[in-house]
Amino acid sequence: MNTNRNFLLSFCLLGSVFLLSRCGTPVQKAEAENKPSSKEEPAMETFKLTTGELSSTIKIPGELIAFQQVDLYAKVSSFVKKLYVDVGSVVTAGQLLATMEAPELNSQLAGAESRLKSQEAVYLASKATYQRLLETSKTPGTVSQNDLDLALAKQNSDLAQFQAAEAAHREVGDTRNYLEIRAPFSGIITARNISAGAYVGPSGKGSEAPLFTLQEQNKLRLVVSVPEMYTSYLNQHNEVNFTVKSLPNETFNAKVARLAGALDTRLRSQRIEMDVNNANKVLLPGMITEVEIPLTGEEHTFVVPLEAVLNSTLGTYVIKVEHDSTKWIPIKTGRQADGKMEIFGNLKESDQLVKLATEEVRDQEPFQAN
Repeated sequence: MNTNRNFLLSFCLLGSVFLLSRCGTPVQKAEAENKPSSKEEPAMETFKLTTGELSSTIKIPGELIAFQQVDLYAKVSSFVKKLYVDVGSVVTAGQLLATMEAPELNSQLAGAESRLKSQEAVYLASKATYQRLLETSKTPGTVSQNDLDLALAKQNSDLAQFQAAEAAHREVGDTRNYLEIRAPFSGIITARNISAGAYVGPSGKGSEAPLFTLQEQNKLRLVVSVPEMYTSYLNQHNEVNFTVKSLPNETFNAKVARLAGALDTRLRSQRIEMDVNNANKVLLPGMITEVEIPLTGEEHTFVVPLEAVLNSTLGTYVIKVEHDSTKWIPIKTGRQADGKMEIFGNLKESDQLVKLATEEVRDQEPFQAN
């Protein structure tokens, strides 16, 4: 009886194993069928190289300065007699700003005038003598030719002395005119460094600081130093926008008026100037600005998407497809904007380039374009 029980248990165990093995086989087959099989890499996209125009902008700090500015000094050593303007005074060209006094100049002018009259009298006398001798010499034998020549030489000598005295008198008179300080152009007095009674003179001789500083503020200069790499995109037709910190909600515009035409040896940048109309006096000289300069390139420049440029440890390249194989072309890059970049190299229009350039695309290997 025990033998029959053992036989029955063995039979049941073998049946369970068989059923389990039969049940596992479909699962394994299903997993094998659902397992992804290895496929070939999809072909990469290419595009035709074309020329285009890339427009971008740069923001550079600038400075507003007066269109004209001058420091006024005294021409001669003197004392300030009277001031007619002060800081903030609006003046016109030729307006009297201050008068000085120098008593010694009056004495010099009187002496020069006296010498001028004396030389004039001498010249008139010698001239009259020569004229009488000349009339007398018309009668033969009355005046020798030698006496006539001496009289003419004396007249010419006295004339030269008279002209020298006249020039000396004019010089003292012109120097005396320097005792009046006048505005060379219309503008605003922005500094005054003297008071009545002060001793003034040329710079370094009694007056280190100027008497006045005069600025023209109806029109200002916007000065910007543009880095070397952007200078080729500038011309005198560019218009710029700028803002100032004191008026953050306002945007001003100006047009490029002057290009330096040379690079600053220290900053390696080119100075450009724009004229800014400031009739309402909203802007002030000395303000720091943020200038937005548009950079418009030439139309025959090659422009490609950023992802088409490969930056590797060996350099910068684009990948060209030629005769069903790849070729790494070294390039130089220019500006970039809106996901595009300017490139320069041994390329021509309609060349096929790989749209997504990576180092996985080797040089000189077969390539199947999509």
